[in-house]
Amino acid sequence: MTETLTVLTLACSQVGLAADGAGLIRAGENALYRLRSGIVARVGRHGQGEVAAKEVRVSLWLQQAGVPVVQVVPDIQQPVEVDGRAVTFWRELPGHHEGGIEQVADALKQIHELQPPPELALPPLAPFVRLEQRIAEAKVFDAADRGWLIDHLRYLTDQYGMLPTGLPHAAVHGDAWGGNIVTVGPDQPPIVLDLERFAYGPPEWDLTSIAVDHLTFDAMPRDAWSRFCTRYGYEVTEWAGYEVLRDARELRKVTFAAQMAAQRPHLEAQARYRLACIRGEHGPRPWHWIPAA
Repeated sequence: MTETLTVLTLACSQVGLAADGAGLIRAGENALYRLRSGIVARVGRHGQGEVAAKEVRVSLWLQQAGVPVVQVVPDIQQPVEVDGRAVTFWRELPGHHEGGIEQVADALKQIHELQPPPELALPPLAPFVRLEQRIAEAKVFDAADRGWLIDHLRYLTDQYGMLPTGLPHAAVHGDAWGGNIVTVGPDQPPIVLDLERFAYGPPEWDLTSIAVDHLTFDAMPRDAWSRFCTRYGYEVTEWAGYEVLRDARELRKVTFAAQMAAQRPHLEAQARYRLACIRGEHGPRPWHWIPAA
């Protein structure tokens, strides 16, 4: 039995749920399991109890604000702590797929128009959270490459502290892309998932995330970015602080690929390619990065 499954089994026993037959959905930074009772359990990393508690608070708050969002299972005191790992329980969604570009714009606009109450205790946006750790653990890179990444991280951290004025700060998703804003069918509103990075900060961070999908990954049809900007009502790439947030987002993508390569060796080449791109070795964007999840 894996560590996460052991943690899940103990957490389920504390709240009266059955863990037998639990099926692994995804093993990334967090592990997701499907339980027989139509519940999805999320097993967090060590020491992430406050983050898990925030996710529960945010889900309840967004529901009250009228934002369609993944819902916690009611009548369970969450998160459940087991050996330093936090477990949360969520209602399983019906069959769903990535939201269309207009749906993503609508969901982000709705979130960004919200001003969270003080009792929600949203943390400030932390664009560089865990990056130093990821770089230190990135065995796919040699010491010189890791040194360059640390220097790049420090430079971007300094630049982030000097961002020019932009949109008013608000609630932000923190990890916005079509896979975290999904739809369950035609004419249905988009549903917001994965609240781990939910924070208070510049909405441009979420908008830049979508821009990187288009301008770095080249993952959208040619007119999709224009449709997104029109729908949302703002063109983030014209903002003076855009390049800082773009480079920060791309750095996260590089380190994520390196992290995943430790589990999936076929991603080592992609991690090295991403690093070479941000070092200027492959010309201008788009770089046609492939997913590393």
